[in-house]
Amino acid sequence: MPIMERLICCSGRERMLATLAHQVTDRPPHFESMFELEHEAFGLRFPDRNSWAGMDAGAKERAIGQCLDIYARIIETYRWDALCVYWPWGDPEGVRAAKRAFGTDTFIGGMVGGAVWAIETIHDWEAFSIRLAEDIDSLHDEADAMCGRALALIDHLADAGADFVYLPHDVADNRGPFMSRRHFDALVWPRYQRLVERCHQRGLKAFLHSDGQITSLVERYISIGADLLQSLDPMAGVDIAEVRRITRGRMALMGNVPCNLLQDTDTQAIGAAVRRCLDACDDGCGGHVFSTSNTVFQGMPLASYQAMLDTFTTWCRERGATAHLATTA
Repeated sequence: MPIMERLICCSGRERMLATLAHQVTDRPPHFESMFELEHEAFGLRFPDRNSWAGMDAGAKERAIGQCLDIYARIIETYRWDALCVYWPWGDPEGVRAAKRAFGTDTFIGGMVGGAVWAIETIHDWEAFSIRLAEDIDSLHDEADAMCGRALALIDHLADAGADFVYLPHDVADNRGPFMSRRHFDALVWPRYQRLVERCHQRGLKAFLHSDGQITSLVERYISIGADLLQSLDPMAGVDIAEVRRITRGRMALMGNVPCNLLQDTDTQAIGAAVRRCLDACDDGCGGHVFSTSNTVFQGMPLASYQAMLDTFTTWCRERGATAHLATTA
């Protein structure tokens, strides 16, 4: 596509909105659902993730300020176009503070987990399997309870000014979906659809996440109205080019740079994977947010994330994009 046809965006927020509307922007937007290398990058640390529940109002306000300082450095250093507030997790006050601090220029969202039956919400697989066969009504009751709590949280995040909700639920492993299609249709998709519909009713975009081999589920994600699907796990054999052929112009994609490569420091392999991902989605239809296939997690060499961004910067410049690119070391 000629460069003159690309929409020049003045902010990350504008770039995200245009991309989600399947417009072709000056460059693909970039952010990560989580960045846990704050100490390696800035010599700072987020408050302990287990400390939030016991904080009084004053301590919580200070802790949120501590998070915002780190978020500001992440956004500035790595040129993130969006931020999903992950500490404090699913907390409207954290989203409200981030919206005040960054919301003019950055697309701001909040986490809503534990909302549907998924791999991380099942703690006893044998008992769950027995209940599928013998007591599915009780699983429906629990699914409704989880969904109800999540719907209430979506409302709170909307009231706090969020632009999107990020729903992380692993519904597949490397072999495929963790339940039969019949059970998915009964237990998972109706609740997921309610969550997406509530997001849209409150003016929010719905970002859904799953690791694993989800190719067979992509049409279902589209059918429930998801705005964006994240992970696209290459370690489970998900081919972003194949998924892109299904979703082009219908649902945005985010992810696919393999986290297993990013755990190493082979810059050549990382660069090749980045280009493969970007080239697959560079088809004149927008709808692609550049990121890793999961998160920037503890133990990943910071140099590997930087190598990923260096290739991204080079790729963008080859296509004429010069503004708002990630810094290089």
